[in-house]
Amino acid sequence: MRKDITRSLITIVAATAVLGFLYPAVMVLVGQVAFNNTANGSLIKQNGKVIGSKLAAQNFTGPQYFHPRPSATDPAYNADGTTFSNLGPNSKALAQLVDQRVKAILKLEGPYNPGLTAKDIPVDAVTASGSGIDPDISVAYANLQAKRIAAVRRVPLSTVHNLINQHTDGRFLGFFGEPGVNVLELNLALDGMH
Repeated sequence: MRKDITRSLITIVAATAVLGFLYPAVMVLVGQVAFNNTANGSLIKQNGKVIGSKLAAQNFTGPQYFHPRPSATDPAYNADGTTFSNLGPNSKALAQLVDQRVKAILKLEGPYNPGLTAKDIPVDAVTASGSGIDPDISVAYANLQAKRIAAVRRVPLSTVHNLINQHTDGRFLGFFGEPGVNVLELNLALDGMH
């Protein structure tokens, strides 16, 4: 029995050393060497200053900017506290929240998209993502906002559509998920136009 206890303790110590220290250290090293930008948060810098991350949404409210998906975090778009709303499809609170968001989008986008109705609004425009800070919006939601952006910035609609196309990420491995548009990168590109 003493032999079994000794072997068990040696196994625990060895497993802890390998899986608790060595393996994580190797993974950090590989991440820093092979995937430095991603391992450090995919930070976006402008003039040497960090202004955001490609992985986390930021709140843009001005009419000259593309708006992200709604946020479920408190405060909104808080990357330190990602969360989901936990409201199910039969939730009256979710139905009221979606109804408020639909009305807000119709008010904001309606003047630029005559005939816009609730059924024309993409679902990601009125629902938060699982993390509450999804940095991407659907191509459909970007296209819905394009006319407003073009009108407010006084640029051709084709220019805005070209920027959307340039900042659209395709499906992962060609068939997983849906194409998405990174809102922060797209808004930075808009600000960079001259």
